[in-house]
Amino acid sequence: MQKSLPQIVRLTVVFAVIGLAVAGCGRKGDLDPPSANATKTGDSSKPTPQPGTADRPFIIDPLL
Repeated sequence: MQKSLPQIVRLTVVFAVIGLAVAGCGRKGDLDPPSANATKTGDSSKPTPQPGTADRPFIIDPLL
């Protein structure tokens, strides 16, 4: 099965678009600032949640 040049170019474009779409995944918005207690004690491993924001799980979170 031999593929012609336009088919190869089309496949390359499709895979490039898929790669760019996957690379653009992530959370929108600013980074979460550390809590006041964490900055005083130097432990910023557990940031406090901001009021009014809920952490919604995403399907690929376990992979990250």
